[in-house]
Amino acid sequence: MEPPAADGQRGAGDVAQLDELVAGSCRPAEAELGDDDGGGYGLGGDGEEEGEGRDVADCNAWDMSRAVAWLLALAVLCWTLVRLLGLDRGWPLVPLVAFTPYVALAGVLATVLIAALRRWAAAGVAGVCVVVLVALVAPRGLADGAPSGADGVALRVLTANLQAGDGAIPELIEIVRRERVDVLSVQELTLVGARALEAVAPKLPERALQVREGSRGTGLYARVPLRPLPPARGTFFAMAAAEARPPGTPPVQLVAVHARAPVRGPDIVVWRRDLRALPRARPRGALRVLAGDFNATLDHRELRRLIGSGYRDAAAAAGQGLRTTWPAGRRLPPGLAIDHVLADRRAAVRSARVVSLPGTDHRAVLTELRLPG
Repeated sequence: MEPPAADGQRGAGDVAQLDELVAGSCRPAEAELGDDDGGGYGLGGDGEEEGEGRDVADCNAWDMSRAVAWLLALAVLCWTLVRLLGLDRGWPLVPLVAFTPYVALAGVLATVLIAALRRWAAAGVAGVCVVVLVALVAPRGLADGAPSGADGVALRVLTANLQAGDGAIPELIEIVRRERVDVLSVQELTLVGARALEAVAPKLPERALQVREGSRGTGLYARVPLRPLPPARGTFFAMAAAEARPPGTPPVQLVAVHARAPVRGPDIVVWRRDLRALPRARPRGALRVLAGDFNATLDHRELRRLIGSGYRDAAAAAGQGLRTTWPAGRRLPPGLAIDHVLADRRAAVRSARVVSLPGTDHRAVLTELRLPG
């Protein structure tokens, strides 16, 4: 029987075994050791140093791929939670959540990349999040299948942001004539713009205007009789309101919507106040249609709360909800759908589409509603 090893020898052996275990946990099995002359991975030669360098590189690459995979997965997870739970309540989440459709697409690519790295747990997390995001976004591109209201009273509504000028007005008047528009909602209506829109009077003789300098004015023009109503109080932009009386249907309350853009922290407070000042739908009250520049997408919690009171987004109902309306004529930032026509759920959406409007940085939204008789 051999004598027991000395304490120092045992300690050295334990350390060597521990080193071997750690190294083996993050590198492939080594080739068999060669002879003691230094060749291959043999002890005492240059090959040993080269092998150790490869082992360290393999370990670092393994750690890097794992870090990248989980970084991507956690980013998609955080975005999904913000959108799903409605956590966009301040800066920078409010402006960022508007880009959710793009994140859903990027999430698909991220999941493929993570799977290529063979990080299956991270790929599973990202994949589930992508499914959730796609389920939230994709229905906007599909008609909701609601009854078309073929027997109802037709009301064609057009909304357009004029970008505080009159450059878009000639084309806007042509669209009104060609599409037989019944109600026109305009935002950023200035004195110059209001004068230029006098030319629309033969087609839309009725009006309710809140004209302001700069970008704060709005207006409603209609083919049917209008009775002006007081605008909402405390909003950044003046929002014209009126009661329309189409023949054969109960009165319809209209609002030309323009909310503050939620770009910075203080703007978000004003934007939220603007959206909350808009009238909620009342299932047993007057029919309401809100049309304009909400500076919000369907991924914003505030807009979803407003719609949840009893409205329907016309573009999304018609399968056009992924068509962007701003910015027109520019590549950056990526396009967003911030202009909407919200109709009382008792009204049917017959059609909706986004219309190009040269002379402004917004595209117009044209929808045909069918009102209950």
